[in-house]
Amino acid sequence: MSAILEETSNRLLPRIVLIACGSFSPPTPMHLRMFEIAKDHFEMQGTHKVIGGIVSPTHDAYGKKGLAPGKHRCAMVKLALQSSSWIRLSEWETMQDGWSRTQTVLQYHQNFMNNYINSPDLDNMNGTDKHIPGWLPPVLRERRDPVQLRLLCGADLLESFAVPGLWAEDDIEDIISNHGLVVISRSGSDAEKFVFESDILTKYQRNITLVTNWVSNEVSSTMIRRLLSRGQSAKYLIDDLVLEYIKRFGLFQSKTNNLDNRKPNVFCCGDSKGSGVINKLLGGHTTKKKPSGPGQAVQVVTNEYGVTEIFDEDEMQSKKFKMADV
Repeated sequence: MSAILEETSNRLLPRIVLIACGSFSPPTPMHLRMFEIAKDHFEMQGTHKVIGGIVSPTHDAYGKKGLAPGKHRCAMVKLALQSSSWIRLSEWETMQDGWSRTQTVLQYHQNFMNNYINSPDLDNMNGTDKHIPGWLPPVLRERRDPVQLRLLCGADLLESFAVPGLWAEDDIEDIISNHGLVVISRSGSDAEKFVFESDILTKYQRNITLVTNWVSNEVSSTMIRRLLSRGQSAKYLIDDLVLEYIKRFGLFQSKTNNLDNRKPNVFCCGDSKGSGVINKLLGGHTTKKKPSGPGQAVQVVTNEYGVTEIFDEDEMQSKKFKMADV
């Protein structure tokens, strides 16, 4: 009975979707960890129901130092999100004619979600974009009430609002008043004081959620790029698949791998969960051959014709590896 009451209560909670905007060059575990921290916070507080997360890499025209081409940043985000069931990539920002203001990015995603909820089909929606984007939360139409999109960020973005000329004041007011902020701050930082010292932030402080991250992680994209450009190892600092992608394409001045001489990708284990991750990684295009049992190492191989096979340990040595297309 308590489980039923709890589920009913959750359905009545206001629904929100979290969106993180930035370079993601490359994406780090902390970029994605912020989503989990924020979701845990709302679940513990019992104030909102988080139904989805969106990662929106910025356009190439942003021109930031160390910014990899958008197609590579999107591919790396896809790889980094393989294990997530609720955070998704939006490529919309990278596909525009030029750089988009954060307020514009939020407004587009907010409007698309609520139009999608209220329209029986895409043909009745406003605008020319009629396809269903992959970033839409799958549970969006389970209810008909509007969904609020909130900007997920670190305390550094909050503090950047005070930098003269960096943000238009109208944009700051629109972002906070119409969408809201979820700020993940480090232990020891004083985000509350910064909000207090800003008139505009204080005015809309009811729309600002401050969450403390008690497990610090200082690994940044800048640090990863620095290590790779120096020829140093970044293993265990970012996702292995992301690191492999970086080396394959020689991003951030890293050394390009020779694919014919590389060791194969080995995934473990052979249980149903592991198989699901492999199938998801390869877009579901696998042969019927499956790992025979939990704990068995397998190699995923895609040939030049796009055919993917999964081999067990006895077959590994006779096959060459080629990374599956992202």
